[in-house]
Amino acid sequence: MTAAPPWRIHGLSVEGYRHRRQGLPCQDACAYATSFSVAVLAVADGAGSRPRSEEGARLAVQLAAEHFARRAGAAVEARPGETVHELLRNALHDVSTDFLDRTGADAQDFATTLTVVVLAPGWIGHLTVGDGFVVVRAGTEDGERQFHLLPQAAAASEYSNETVFLTSPDMGRWTHTECVSDAGVDGVLLSTDGLAQAMLNRPAGGAQSPNTSFADAVFRSLDTAPEDAQDTSLSALLRSDRLTALNADDKTLLRAVRTDRREIGTDRTERH
Repeated sequence: MTAAPPWRIHGLSVEGYRHRRQGLPCQDACAYATSFSVAVLAVADGAGSRPRSEEGARLAVQLAAEHFARRAGAAVEARPGETVHELLRNALHDVSTDFLDRTGADAQDFATTLTVVVLAPGWIGHLTVGDGFVVVRAGTEDGERQFHLLPQAAAASEYSNETVFLTSPDMGRWTHTECVSDAGVDGVLLSTDGLAQAMLNRPAGGAQSPNTSFADAVFRSLDTAPEDAQDTSLSALLRSDRLTALNADDKTLLRAVRTDRREIGTDRTERH
C-alpha cells in the first residue's frame, strides 16, 4: 500500500473589497489533490476584464489538480531534473487542452492565471502561468526559520496590470517551471497577486523576498490551528482591514505543512 503524502493542506479564496462593494463574485480559486504519495496544489486568478473569469479560475484549478496528480502519480519515482520539468510541461498541456475543449469558442471569456506545486518524495515541482507566486519554508539560520520565494515567470509586459493567461496564444513562451530538491522544506504557500504586497518585500532595485513575519504567522497558524477553526481564521485574515488597505483585489492563500516533522538544518535547497 502506497503511503499518503505527509502534508496538512488548507486554503481559501475570498472576494476582495472591490468585488464586495460591486456585488461581484470572487474571481480567484484554489484546489488540491493527493494521489499515491504526491500532493498537488493549485491557485488561479481570473482576469477581471473577462465575463466568465471566475468560472475559468475554478475550472483551471480543478483540471490542474486532476491532470498534475495523474502525471505525478505515474512518475512518483522520478529523479529531480529534466524529467520533472517535462512532467510539468506535459501536465500543463493536458490542462490547457482540456480547458480549451470545455470552454470552446468562448475560451477568452474564461481567461485565468494558474500556479501549481507538486509535492513528491524527493522533489518539489513548480509551474507558473501568469503572476501567482510560491513561498517555501526551509531551514534555519541563527535559530530563525528561513523563507524562500521560488523563481517567478518573467513579466510578459512592462505594465504591471498585464499578465499571461491559460488562454493566451503564447502561453508556452511565458510559462515557468522549477524543480527543487530540499529535504528541509516543511511548508509551502501558493498565492495570487492579491497578496503580493503583504507577502513579498520589494526593495528598490533589489530582488523580491518573502515578508518573513507574515509568512511565519501564516505557516504557524496551520501548524497549530484546530481543523474546525482554519476557515474562520484565514477568512478573517484575508478580509482584514490591514490587507484590504494594501490591495482591494480578491485574495487566495493555499498552504501545506509537513505532518512528519523532521529536524530542519540550514538552507540546502537545490534547483534542477
